[in-house]
Amino acid sequence: MDKDKRKIRILVAKPGTDSHYKGAELLCQILRNAGMEVIYTGRYQTSEMIVNAAIAEDVDVVALSSLAWSQKAYYTEVARMLKERGAGDICVVGGGIIAESDKPALLAAGVTGLYGPGTPYQEMIDHIVQRVKKDRWHEN
Repeated sequence: MDKDKRKIRILVAKPGTDSHYKGAELLCQILRNAGMEVIYTGRYQTSEMIVNAAIAEDVDVVALSSLAWSQKAYYTEVARMLKERGAGDICVVGGGIIAESDKPALLAAGVTGLYGPGTPYQEMIDHIVQRVKKDRWHEN
């Protein structure tokens, strides 16, 4: 496929037992409206389920959403498992109410974007596009 016409493929997932789904579903619509191909796994996903789906679907990005204060455990585990499975070039971003004290560990684990409530949509979109072009598609 012509790289100028290729769409960013993004997997949106809700790890753990967080039942808040409206934010993730809104994110799916925002990303679709931005021209991305979105795969939504739904709620109650394990890290292994998310990583397996990301690899099987050959996505460019995994976007994790959680309001259950479990981001540090799940987000770092997903990033680690992707690397271990040879898919470390898949960009990992995460959203939710993320403790400031957790952010350094998340960034160090490879979660490149962290978004809380009120983050402008375009900020998330721009970050995803830039990271995919640089890290996944190896464009300037």
